[in-house]
Amino acid sequence: MRLVLASTSPYRRQLLGRLRLEFDVVSPELDEELKDGESPGQAVERLAAAKAGAGAARAPGAVIIASDQLASMDDEVLGKPGTPGAAAEQLASMAGRDVTYYTALVVLGPDATAESHVDLSRVRLRNLSPQEITRYLEAEKPFDCAGALKLEGLGIGLCERIETGDPTALIGLPLIATARLLRAHGFDIP
Repeated sequence: MRLVLASTSPYRRQLLGRLRLEFDVVSPELDEELKDGESPGQAVERLAAAKAGAGAARAPGAVIIASDQLASMDDEVLGKPGTPGAAAEQLASMAGRDVTYYTALVVLGPDATAESHVDLSRVRLRNLSPQEITRYLEAEKPFDCAGALKLEGLGIGLCERIETGDPTALIGLPLIATARLLRAHGFDIP
């Protein structure tokens, strides 16, 4: 059975590679703008489902994996900063506070049945000086990461505490749920 990852994220590609399955990658090419009144949890579920649908259109008959992630603090969505200045502002506002990461996964079968999972992870950043933020940003360049927090790298040093059911969800693809859903589709994963 053909397996397809509907994502342009190099992080998701690396994570799925850990399961040692052969898979193809397609770009879902979606508008990822949030809708008015949409909660972060609703947004990631909608976007992951839309990515899966777009992937299925490009790879009919395949099992499609799609994921989306948003960070939220005090009901404000923290997106990918894109620039060093925006990343520094995000991290300064997050310092000493709790941030919730919502990571949605959708596995779409060849018969168009979808199964989904949303992982919630809570991250508390320690108090950070402007110099620490600058050093981190120069070393890691996490401008394509939600909340500018690259936890698989130096970002882990910015944290005081992490509460999660799946640490890979914080990188962008919850592998525990992914493996479970793929086993249900007949993929051989230990």
